[in-house]
Amino acid sequence: MKVLGIETSCDETAAAVVELGNANGGARLRSNIVASSMDLHKQYGGVVPEIAARSHIEAITPIIKQALAAANCDWPDIDAIAVTYGAGLGGSLLIGVLTARTLAIIKDKPLYACNHVEGHVYANFITSTTLPDYSMPPRQPKFPMLALIVSGGHTQLTLFRNHFDYELLGRTQDDAIGEAFDKVAKIIGLPYPGGPSVEKGGRAGDSRRFKLPKAKMPGYDFSFSGLKTAVLRLAQAEIGKDFSFPSHEIPSLLSDQQRIDIAASFTRVAIETVVDKTSRAYEEYQPKAVVIAGGVAASQELRRKLSEALPIAIEYPNFKLCTDNGAMIATLGAYKAMLGQPPADPYSLEIQPNLSM
Repeated sequence: MKVLGIETSCDETAAAVVELGNANGGARLRSNIVASSMDLHKQYGGVVPEIAARSHIEAITPIIKQALAAANCDWPDIDAIAVTYGAGLGGSLLIGVLTARTLAIIKDKPLYACNHVEGHVYANFITSTTLPDYSMPPRQPKFPMLALIVSGGHTQLTLFRNHFDYELLGRTQDDAIGEAFDKVAKIIGLPYPGGPSVEKGGRAGDSRRFKLPKAKMPGYDFSFSGLKTAVLRLAQAEIGKDFSFPSHEIPSLLSDQQRIDIAASFTRVAIETVVDKTSRAYEEYQPKAVVIAGGVAASQELRRKLSEALPIAIEYPNFKLCTDNGAMIATLGAYKAMLGQPPADPYSLEIQPNLSM
């Protein structure tokens, strides 16, 4: 079974083809094409929804054609189409969903509506490819499986008992961890996207110089807004200003040492927060596999800390499959088709920007 996946939930226009022989063997990546509009957003310090939507309109058709060509496929070779219909930016989702609906109708293909967050988890089920510069896990994760999903829009722990049989254990009640990284980067004057720049900047800093708070949330829920605010107050205090001092003026007054020490201290506390909860969930549920998914799954520090904290090996996708991509959506769609999940109606599928698992 070959499935075309389309992903346009934020600022990446992505399409990919994966092949699934059976539900127990893992998916084979045939192509993975991504066009990002990140450079257009950098000057604003974050994604501008209107710019992202316009970029999708320009890129979507050529990206799909490239994905098919790279997979050495034509439309008769494709068995189904999968598309992200939520969660994400409304305008961005609309471009992908309308494109997928139109293709499903005119090419007479079943259409599978995919949850973006669930798709990140299914990047861990891609186990082989002939494409260069990819390293793949040798096998798909076993169930029951604990998934830590960390990205710019999501931070949550989910227990998967089997495909499509899962329980959401906890989620962030305010900022996601990736969003907190972006905001801290802006406060201390590091470039967008914040996750890579804060972690990289912090490697040279003293992660114990500043004491920052960890949110004490019930159960397996998370909170990062208090940590973000604590960084703001710390940065203001370090330059001798009070809480009323404008945040956009802080970066020019921080020394390089202050900047990297704040970055290091924030990174340590943010990662410890998710590692602590993941460790507790592992002890309670004793899963056979623990996977991390989402853009923040590319963090080397997060991978290192989780590996130290847990008694089993952590499973995670190739770095290229951590950020938004069509391959994860194609893989989720392939498992839906293989395991008899109902396809969506291409004449009526609507976007759901606030979709949750």
